[in-house]
Amino acid sequence: MIRKAALQIGVPALLALMAWNGYLAVSHLKQTQKTAALTLESSMIQADISAVLKDLTDMETGQRGYLLTADPSYLQPYTDAKARIDTDIADLRVRLANRTERERSLASELESLAKSKQREMERSINLRQQGYRHRAFMLVDSNEGEEYMDKSRGLLSSLSEAETSNTRLERERNPSLRKALAETIVANLSLLVLTACLFALIRHHGRMLKQEATQSKQELAVRDLQLEKLMSALSNQARSQTYAIEANASLLLENYGGFLPRQGHEYAEQIKEASAEMEQLRQDLVGSPGSTRDERAA
Repeated sequence: MIRKAALQIGVPALLALMAWNGYLAVSHLKQTQKTAALTLESSMIQADISAVLKDLTDMETGQRGYLLTADPSYLQPYTDAKARIDTDIADLRVRLANRTERERSLASELESLAKSKQREMERSINLRQQGYRHRAFMLVDSNEGEEYMDKSRGLLSSLSEAETSNTRLERERNPSLRKALAETIVANLSLLVLTACLFALIRHHGRMLKQEATQSKQELAVRDLQLEKLMSALSNQARSQTYAIEANASLLLENYGGFLPRQGHEYAEQIKEASAEMEQLRQDLVGSPGSTRDERAA
């Protein structure tokens, strides 16, 4: 009875624990996907920041190489970076759309500084192309372009630090990932322990049922033997009685049949026939047809 009650309680508990474990696994997966998405987005923003810095650096490198040599081939990095920078800045602003107001403000300021830096480089390149080498170098020596570049680097560095800080804070403010992982581990361990206990209980219950079945079979065999003995005794007693009745009726008819009235003779015949019918019925019940005839012959 105790085993049955334990199984009735353990099986629903196991199903409930499996459902809880599934829920925790799904929650953990969703949280992991969210964290992965945030990490990927942060990585793409850092990549955009690096791309803008590279564009500005390449433009400045091409500008200075051309101012020093007047060789148009040195303008190739400048030309390539100039074609990319507007797209890179636009991508950066789009990715920062869901960030803080400060980061969006830094991006706008960066875009303005980048345009100012481009105008400064274009003026110096135009002066050098027109043959005003001294005026072009005076423009460079004014440090206007350097100030734009330093401010741009500072803004890009601030954006990178802010993005790193946001990612770190998001992870620190989000303990649910560690909590979900711990709960999943606990649920799996509990599920394993409960499953092992139920398996052991089921095996024990099966062995006990087998023992009980064996014991019941043995008891049934003993009862069958006792019943067989009782049936044999009753059958032998009934056989003796019917044989005696039939024998007496036969002797009565044989020895005194001539002295009996017709009705008495009929009664004796009926008794003899009834005895034979009872013996036939006994044989049908015990399943040994013809035994009476053999017994009589014996």
